[in-house]
Amino acid sequence: MAALGSPLRTLRGLLRELRHASGRAGRPYRDTPAYRHVVAAFRAHRVTSEKLCRAQQELHFQAATYLCLLRSVREHAALHQEYHGRGERSPEEVAGLVGFRLPQQPGGKG
Repeated sequence: MAALGSPLRTLRGLLRELRHASGRAGRPYRDTPAYRHVVAAFRAHRVTSEKLCRAQQELHFQAATYLCLLRSVREHAALHQEYHGRGERSPEEVAGLVGFRLPQQPGGKG
């Protein structure tokens, strides 16, 4: 299993993704229930005694999984917006998307 990294780094990543998600909604991300829940959960599990170590690792794993989900959804939406829904494209435009150029025909045709 890959290392999770620091819980603080995961928390910051989660808050960054919540900020991106609520930026489209028009209200500050700190006023959202998701923000309050994430911060409260991290504060509740910050104790590192032997009794709570397993719960802290479990919360960190769930938070890292949720961060991966939020980031993937945002990146998918950006890719979908860029490459989908433009209708029919010309062969020249399609070739340009993948980094190719169409060959020129002799005699000035094309």
